[in-house]
Amino acid sequence: MKPSEVETAKSGDDIIIFSILRDSKCSECGVELWKGSFLKMEKDRPLCLECADLDHLVFLPSGDTALTRRSRKYSMLFAVVVRFSRTRRRYERQGLLVESEALERAQQECLSDEEQRRIARERAASAREREDQRYIEQFASAIQASYPACPGLEALAIAKHACQKHSGRVGRSAAAKALDVEAVDLAVRAHVRHTHSEYDRLLGNGVERLEARSTVADKVAMVMERWRRSGDHDQRF
Repeated sequence: MKPSEVETAKSGDDIIIFSILRDSKCSECGVELWKGSFLKMEKDRPLCLECADLDHLVFLPSGDTALTRRSRKYSMLFAVVVRFSRTRRRYERQGLLVESEALERAQQECLSDEEQRRIARERAASAREREDQRYIEQFASAIQASYPACPGLEALAIAKHACQKHSGRVGRSAAAKALDVEAVDLAVRAHVRHTHSEYDRLLGNGVERLEARSTVADKVAMVMERWRRSGDHDQRF
């Protein structure tokens, strides 16, 4: 492990322990450290946990925020465990090494208030759901403001699709959240292309995406222009 790699893994003043990706050896006692073992770098020298005087700590994997927070609070000595991700080219936290007594105390506390935390999680999830629904409705209203002849149910369908969480679609962009007209246009155009033209059939027949878009451009423009006309709800083309 290179010194520069150690620098990138530092986390404030925390003790950093590496979950290694390749075999190594303790520079002090000579014990073999196999892939997946923990080691501490000290003055650019790898140490096993025993030689680093950390072998009395127990590993707590990441995942339970409350348990991690409380274990860290109650442990006089703890260390952050990281592992290098080859795909993301960075070190990522795997968990903590904490004192066993601290972990046991944290586990007991988490068990005692699990019901309250479950209720809090459910309330937070419900609040996020309500907020997402309000955003979808606002986006649908923005669609109908620009396209008065777009049927209400279709505007809502466009908004739901464009604003789906974690989709990376236009409705999740900062511009869309500001109800930017261009973002609304992009969402409507994508919907019209897929549902009011031969675009999907062309793609299914092996036509290149850009060529398929060019082929249906006039039809898409016609539908969008029809929807811009206030009071015109005739969708027969």
